[in-house]
Amino acid sequence: MIGYVTLGTNDFERAIGFYDELFATVGVKRLWTTESMAAWARSREETALTVTAPFDKNAATAGNGTMIALKLESRELVAAVHAKAIELGGTDEGAPGPRGEHGFYGAYFRDLDGNKLNAYVPG
Repeated sequence: MIGYVTLGTNDFERAIGFYDELFATVGVKRLWTTESMAAWARSREETALTVTAPFDKNAATAGNGTMIALKLESRELVAAVHAKAIELGGTDEGAPGPRGEHGFYGAYFRDLDGNKLNAYVPG
């Protein structure tokens, strides 16, 4: 049902660099780029994450309570994505580990614009 999700950025080129390197950790490449938007996914048939400079030219802000979850195949990939995000200048919002009682395993971080993301393996 969801085709793509979009995060705003105040530095488009820096955001592209962050996500190119972050998603390379799990073998995902950029699908396309325009002058103000870029998208990443395994294919055009899967849900994509996009970043954009806001159309209204106002500053991009991170939504309070908004989070993008990246479903991965293993706990090792969760740890690798979290570590790469921090290495690239992101901030830690919760180290890799189990959450709850149903086998969910996740790690939380913010990108360079303060957008919150979660890398996880479902339980």
